[in-house]
Amino acid sequence: MKKGWERKTLADVCEVISGGTPKTGIPAYWDGHHLWITPAEMGKRPSPYVGDTERQITDLGLRNSSAQMLPPASVILSSRAPIGHLVINTKPMATNQGCKGLIPRNQIQHKFLYYYLSSIVDFLNLLGTGATFKELSGGKLKEVPIPVPPISEQQRIVGILDEAFENTATAKANAKTNLQFAGAIFESHLQCVFSERGMGWVEKHRPLEDLCELIVDCEHKTAPTQDEGFPSIRTPNIGKGVLLLDSVYRVSEATYRAWTRRAEPRPGDLILAREAPAGNVAVIPERTRVCLGQRTVLIRPRADVFAPEFLAFFLLQPEMQKKLLAHERGATVQHVNMRDIRALDVGAIPPPDVQREIVRRITKVSDESNLLVSLYERKLAALEALKKSLLHEAFTGQL
Repeated sequence: MKKGWERKTLADVCEVISGGTPKTGIPAYWDGHHLWITPAEMGKRPSPYVGDTERQITDLGLRNSSAQMLPPASVILSSRAPIGHLVINTKPMATNQGCKGLIPRNQIQHKFLYYYLSSIVDFLNLLGTGATFKELSGGKLKEVPIPVPPISEQQRIVGILDEAFENTATAKANAKTNLQFAGAIFESHLQCVFSERGMGWVEKHRPLEDLCELIVDCEHKTAPTQDEGFPSIRTPNIGKGVLLLDSVYRVSEATYRAWTRRAEPRPGDLILAREAPAGNVAVIPERTRVCLGQRTVLIRPRADVFAPEFLAFFLLQPEMQKKLLAHERGATVQHVNMRDIRALDVGAIPPPDVQREIVRRITKVSDESNLLVSLYERKLAALEALKKSLLHEAFTGQL
């Protein structure tokens, strides 16, 4: 530890206050003038500072619950669901039981405390216990060690971190905007290609099932998985025309045979996501054997009608997505019924040579868009790593 710094516990430098919730069924406890915050609300905050809350409680609600008012410039930590959201209140405020309020004593600066807790969120999670969800107790939080430099040094460190994080926040915002733009390039090009059309397009106006060899639903249960074996395609593995196999679940040969008994997927077949998110579709590549996971559909186009990659892009274009998702059903998770997939009206389609050219053009733009997306995702990851590095340096005396 740096010379002049002390090692203490949070209990030495803060008063740790637990929160509480007045009974929700008693109107007299609610819509008062006392600010009252929850972990869910804290997670939505773009700034460390909070001066208003979604709900307020009354004097009566405060007296008849374990909620306690925290003075301004306290640091509020969510201690469950999840552990680690942090805010600094600018006005007196109470919290629910999923939070701990830390009221700094004279030897600790509130923003220094905020940054320190931000730097040890992973450690705080390790201290959490519970079978259903982890919770960090007030007792364990009080025992957490904290390096305490002189107040002047704390203020210097806070100043450096404030400036650095203001710059990284701007860089993050720019990267996120560029990431959204990169993703929109593909969608925009799809819309442009399929709205232009050209010579040779033939009006079909027939249901999709008439132009395919088969359209088969998945098994309606979860396949037993293992570390090795055949890929089992779930909706997160279905991208915009391509399968995303990096995080794919795998199944045994016996499960593969059972899950493909109605139809064994072949290279060139399409897999469509029925939900979460509904509408994504990808082509099975050459030399790849997969089976369908839950909420997926296997589509085998007729070779005399569709090039597989063309049909994938055709289904991904905005007009067809609108048709496909027009009849989404489900109260909690929206999904597309098999009947609506089979009955999907296919309007005009071009001859094979035009399909191949369209696939070439769209693939080129897709590859370029994916490169940009990857670039900005790496930039965001690097900015997050920089933030962690700065916090580590700050609290090991290296700034």
